[in-house]
Amino acid sequence: MRRLAIVGASGHGKVVADCAEVCGWDEVVFFDDAWPARAALAHWSVEGNAEVLLSRLDEFQGVVVAIGNNAIRRDKCMLLVQAGASLVNIVHPSATISRYAQMGNGTVVFAGAVVNMDAQLGMGCIVNTGACIDHDCLLGDFVHVSPNAALAGGVTVGDLSWIGMGAVARPLVHIGREALIGAGAAVVSDVPENATVVGVPAKPI
Repeated sequence: MRRLAIVGASGHGKVVADCAEVCGWDEVVFFDDAWPARAALAHWSVEGNAEVLLSRLDEFQGVVVAIGNNAIRRDKCMLLVQAGASLVNIVHPSATISRYAQMGNGTVVFAGAVVNMDAQLGMGCIVNTGACIDHDCLLGDFVHVSPNAALAGGVTVGDLSWIGMGAVARPLVHIGREALIGAGAAVVSDVPENATVVGVPAKPI
């Protein structure tokens, strides 16, 4: 039996768990720092917090962190890696992933998403429902590309950045580390580190 531990019992966690079951994981168990007050999430049990999981890693064939906040997801992933956890990727069967694309450990790709050839995704990324990562894109670690966002060819996205729902980026644009791209924004020029941009065309706020 293949058992998966998921850190983060939230709405995002439910989608990851559902995706994992479609991918063939036999049992999904949640761990969340709100335990024991939070003992269940929809169809799944919450059996402890992150510290409890660290003491039970040998019970699971894989672990994934299902926390939308990029910085918190990074911290939990680093804690697990240091403890020797096996971070796995969860890729929905309806996603299209080029055989020439590369994805770091702990990455989740949801239904209908596309990751085209020679794209490179770092550790712990989220490619959400219907998102498109075109050829030669380079995503850093712990990037979140929201539902229906689209990155054209050769876009670079720095670590811990967030691409909002329905946002688009033109070819070859560079988005700096920890940037936030607002929902529906059209990124037509480079975005500096730690910037928040919104609108069409996207401008800093």
